[in-house]
Amino acid sequence: MLQIFDFFAPCPRGLEVVLEKELEALAAKKIHVTDGGVAFSGPWTLMYKANLHSRVASRILWKLVEKPYRSEDDIFRLARDTEWADIFAVENTIKVSVTAVRSPVRSTNFVALKVKDGICDRFRLKCGNRPSVDTEAPDMRINVYLSEKNVTLYLDTSGEPLFKRGYRVETGDAPLRENLAAGILSLSGWTPDQAFYDPMCGSGTFLVEAAMIARRVAPGMDRQFAFQKMRMYDKSFWQNILTEAKAQELSAAPNIIMGSDVSSTVLVHAKANIEAAGMQDSIQLKQLNVLDAKPPAESGVWVCNPPYGARMDEKEHLASLYPQWATLLKQRFAGWNTYFLTADLDMPKHMRLKASKRTVLFNGPLECRLFEYKMIAGGNRDKPKEE
Repeated sequence: MLQIFDFFAPCPRGLEVVLEKELEALAAKKIHVTDGGVAFSGPWTLMYKANLHSRVASRILWKLVEKPYRSEDDIFRLARDTEWADIFAVENTIKVSVTAVRSPVRSTNFVALKVKDGICDRFRLKCGNRPSVDTEAPDMRINVYLSEKNVTLYLDTSGEPLFKRGYRVETGDAPLRENLAAGILSLSGWTPDQAFYDPMCGSGTFLVEAAMIARRVAPGMDRQFAFQKMRMYDKSFWQNILTEAKAQELSAAPNIIMGSDVSSTVLVHAKANIEAAGMQDSIQLKQLNVLDAKPPAESGVWVCNPPYGARMDEKEHLASLYPQWATLLKQRFAGWNTYFLTADLDMPKHMRLKASKRTVLFNGPLECRLFEYKMIAGGNRDKPKEE
């Protein structure tokens, strides 16, 4: 009988439904959406595929055990009684992280210490030695989740976060995480047969993610994962999955993917990232002010992450630009669906356009909105929907 495992995939808040669809496409079972992630079940090989193919998940956590607890000693015993040596070697370094929600424990740092002690005690009993701790680049990351009554032990199968695709060599002042960018592309409804344009492209994250989607390149193709150091790792099966994914890739994007920015320095960063991802033949770059932008096709999807304006003088400057952006959209981008990710919730008021949709998203801890403007004659009059 095929053994079934339980997993949890955290993701940027607001993208849980996108992640749910990804996992459904991978044939995951028992999918359950929560705030900030999705729980699911499936065979061990599903975990390989989720790590390789998910564009939205931050990590794939393997749920080892969940039990009630009343004190830190209960948590220690749970860690001590888990057969860690059957999962990874004593030579692997470890790191323990603790997340608590309404937990009665006084110190999550103390809980992390107790779990580490439990793991080390189990290894000593099993093989006479203990693993070393590495807080910077551990081989194995143990995640402890404490609710009011239950403790859950997870093992991170990803290692480095999944948004680290391996192509980012240059960053701007406020780079967008790759999985958030990919999730926004999904929310926009853009498909590779449509033209895509980012007129404030920064370091090029939207562009690279769009090109990877268009060319069917798996986001985890050029990186390593923690599961490759686990005892259950099947190298030949993993190679077969990689070969299958590689066979699905396209040599070119079906339609135009274009980015522009007013800053030549920023475009140097974007060009470096695009080349590192191997997408230079699929993306066009131009240096120009957004007010000089012209549509690269009769219709398509515009997605951008404009400056937020942290200081008051920046906010005033942006407020003066918003009506000009609206005029640009109405005059030149009829037939386009446009999307703005911003933390400035007053943006629609200043643009004097009614957003057809407002989606709540979080860029890290920062609450944002993804505003949708469909530039169609007679459009932009419906009452915005809050998602």
